[in-house]
Amino acid sequence: MYKEIINRIKPELEKAMAHFKEEMGALRTGRATPALIETVEVECYGNRSQLRELAAINAPEPRLLTVQPWDKSIVKEIEKAISQSRSGLSVVNNGDILRVSVPSLNEETRKELVRNLKQKMEDARIAVRGAREKAWKEMQDGERSGVIREDDKFRGKEELQKTIDDFNKKIDEQGEAKEKEIMTV
Repeated sequence: MYKEIINRIKPELEKAMAHFKEEMGALRTGRATPALIETVEVECYGNRSQLRELAAINAPEPRLLTVQPWDKSIVKEIEKAISQSRSGLSVVNNGDILRVSVPSLNEETRKELVRNLKQKMEDARIAVRGAREKAWKEMQDGERSGVIREDDKFRGKEELQKTIDDFNKKIDEQGEAKEKEIMTV
């Protein structure tokens, strides 16, 4: 029974990891990556859409991104959204394609990005802890109602903690890799 409870929270844990990876991708490093701007919200067609839904984003050079909208009539809206969303990114409109220059990072900016990264890591850990608390409460309720035996509850707690530790380890490993990437000049 406790295995079912743990299996039920795994999608929640995976979702927290996916969100963390997306948040990390949006952090600037010394290189230009499409993840920097793909989640920028663009106001067009009467609603807001993410840039990745409206254009092809490429990184042909280490400090340059190109944005090629599928609909050429929204180039101005995309240019405006990118300019307003990220400080330090300069956008040049070449008619059909936008060129987004990514300046190199100074030491102060790198340290600020690392602080942001640490906060995102903590947010991911909080989401993981929330899932753990939810599963543990479910196991305790199961024991009180007689569905789970007491020794199974404690076996489940150990297995749950192993699962949580695995996810926290992944968060730490990915965070350390991103920090190294940010601090590399």
